[in-house]
Amino acid sequence: MNKVTYVGLDVHKDTIAVAVAEDGRSGEIRFFGTIAHSADSVLRLTKQLVAAGNTPSFCYEAGPCGYGLHRHLTKLGFECAVVAPAMIPRKAGDRVKTDRRDAEMLARLWRAGELTPIWTPDEEQEAMRDLIRTRKQAMDAVKVAKQQLLSFLLRHGLRYENGSYWTKRHRRWLAELRRFRFSYQQLAFEELKRAVDQAEARVATLDQAIDEAVRDWHFSPVVDALRALRGVNTIIAATVVAEIGDITRFENPRQLMAWLGLVPSEHSSGSTTRRGRLTKTGNALARTMLVEAGWSYRHPPKEGQPYLKRSAHLPQEIKDIGWKAQTRLCKRFRHLSNTGKPQPRVLAAIARELAGFIWDIARKTPLSA
Repeated sequence: MNKVTYVGLDVHKDTIAVAVAEDGRSGEIRFFGTIAHSADSVLRLTKQLVAAGNTPSFCYEAGPCGYGLHRHLTKLGFECAVVAPAMIPRKAGDRVKTDRRDAEMLARLWRAGELTPIWTPDEEQEAMRDLIRTRKQAMDAVKVAKQQLLSFLLRHGLRYENGSYWTKRHRRWLAELRRFRFSYQQLAFEELKRAVDQAEARVATLDQAIDEAVRDWHFSPVVDALRALRGVNTIIAATVVAEIGDITRFENPRQLMAWLGLVPSEHSSGSTTRRGRLTKTGNALARTMLVEAGWSYRHPPKEGQPYLKRSAHLPQEIKDIGWKAQTRLCKRFRHLSNTGKPQPRVLAAIARELAGFIWDIARKTPLSA
């Protein structure tokens, strides 16, 4: 029977540093060399390792190079794990970092079982993530464009004092604004307005693309079922599912809450227990979407016409979970607010419990073939 050889890969854009750890606690750990980051070089590497009579098991850190290497090694029939950099144990006193040392560290920790692989998306899942994250970048661009326009007006003493910004009335005020002395100053103002309009048009295009892409997605039934929850529209549901992936891989909702970084940090020793702020170690975009959805639970429970229309075709079991979430989270929101808790802490608590309802719905929703 062939022994397992644990291979650590330090992956970069052009090169891959390779280290090998032989099986067994006292097995040799050696630097294999640096190869080009290409499919042919990786194939030759696997042949060299297999020729030595061992079965290689690969691991590398998640990074900007994505999951292409993982998919390539998996198609070749080898085990390959992608690990989160934040979850890799590191020595506090270690001040030397090289590609060789990183590869050897990965090989050693992989052999010792100290690395926890992350869930790796397939190509369809990654495509949906790209679409979702592009929309997030577009939303950030809208915020920047609006802030630049408002800052320009404030710098020239022009303030809107008839209500909230970006309402129809405010936009009409912007469209009719002609108070700049110089023509090129007016041109600068018009260009800033156009930047806002273009950024918002880009978001609208991506929203429509997400609606169309979700229909044929493998996780489409889960996205549809999550819309039974108040405050969870198609964009929020698609974002949560795209970032988390297979929600049923979590054995209980507490694991999902911890993965999202919605649980408090803790530093306890002996008889002393100290809990601090949220860990925020998980996916920031999914966590943000849950906090955004949590705002809707400040209102009393209600099944309005839009909600009934989008949830009419769902199983009664799913709709019951949505109603239970409404009644519980609304009560929870008001209770925490009345006790004087800061608003961010209240929203974090609501988002944490909302994650539990999301886990329950995903567990009871069969996926499409």
